[in-house]
Amino acid sequence: MLDSKLVRTQLQEIADRLATRGFQLDVARFESLEAQRKAVQTRTEQLQAERNARSKAIGQAKSRGEDIAPLLAEVDRMGSDLEAGKRELEAIQAELDGLMLSIPNLPHESVPVGADEEQNVEVRRWGTPRAFDFEIKDHVALGEQHGWLDFETAAKLSGARFALMRGPIARLHRALAQFMLDLHTGEHGYEEAYTPYLVQAPALQGTGQLPKFEEDLFKISREGEADFYLIPTAEVSLTNIVSGEILDAKQLPLKFVAHTPCFRSEAGASGRDTRGMIRQHQFDKVEMVQIVDPATSYEALEELTGNAEKVLQGLGLPYRVLVLCTGDMGFGATKTYDLEVWVPSQDKYREISSCSNCGDFQARRMQARWRNPETGKPELVHTLNGSGLAVGRTLVAVLENYQQADGSIRVPEVLKPYMGGIEVIG
Repeated sequence: MLDSKLVRTQLQEIADRLATRGFQLDVARFESLEAQRKAVQTRTEQLQAERNARSKAIGQAKSRGEDIAPLLAEVDRMGSDLEAGKRELEAIQAELDGLMLSIPNLPHESVPVGADEEQNVEVRRWGTPRAFDFEIKDHVALGEQHGWLDFETAAKLSGARFALMRGPIARLHRALAQFMLDLHTGEHGYEEAYTPYLVQAPALQGTGQLPKFEEDLFKISREGEADFYLIPTAEVSLTNIVSGEILDAKQLPLKFVAHTPCFRSEAGASGRDTRGMIRQHQFDKVEMVQIVDPATSYEALEELTGNAEKVLQGLGLPYRVLVLCTGDMGFGATKTYDLEVWVPSQDKYREISSCSNCGDFQARRMQARWRNPETGKPELVHTLNGSGLAVGRTLVAVLENYQQADGSIRVPEVLKPYMGGIEVIG
């Protein structure tokens, strides 16, 4: 979340910057709560001082042999008033905390101002979309041709927005994830991690999914115990490795990568991408997370984005890179690059990775810090995350870009070792 001191001292400026991303900060409500908090806090502090003075006077009066009953009654009354004041202050602070948790991150000065995805700015392209001399099939038709991609059985098992993969396509899906992990650990310096798929609420609050996006999560209620949530991305578990920690400067940067399933209810996506694997309740992703010195975080964002691009380049998949405008960025991001891969059946680029710098936004929620050697004091780290890549969407791109006229699929060169040397499936 944002620095509450910064919001208090630069409220209108903060509101104006947030407005560029379509968020209307309730300035009047914030000012009212702050005024109430200050008034109650001042009154409580004064009452505490008076109570301390009266308590001291009781001892002095007792030593003089005076009747202390009136003083005792007054101290008791002050104690009751003090407790009431503390409860009022806690209630006001809880409302302020709730308001702060609902405020998105501030866009970096380099982010283009815009209302929605139409104002995103293309940065670069790589590769040239293939020209087909036969009728293009989409990934659903290609997968179902041999019974290797089965949505009907998946729906029987789990309902809509699930897929059952079998045979060579299941193996190709696994090969993609292994290739990504080997690339990031072997060439990009990431440490592989295997994380829990179930987390508790504090972890999701730390990375910004709670409280704002609870409806998009799958929740498992447990009587008498803390609720579990299925992770929407390994960003949650990887980033929270450093929650509550004070890291030594020599430990930075920390670079983690993990392959996990991701679970999202996609409540806000009704009617979009109902055919196929583009938008599902369960999908696999290879996620990269970096924890860095704040002075290097924007350099780290360029590196992280480049790491994701290397996956697409290795697979020979045409793509483009966009810098997202203020109105299209995710809740916790201060700057985001989207990678969009070419999908032949749709004749357009589709998102396959988002790479974001969250600045100290998540770190403040998690209380994740490092000890700055120049000051010797703990300071908030910066956190970054990015898909490297979404495995299912990469599978879609491989199936469609490498299809042949008879519906078979050529295996990309880098995946052949993971496929036992197979060159074509189908």
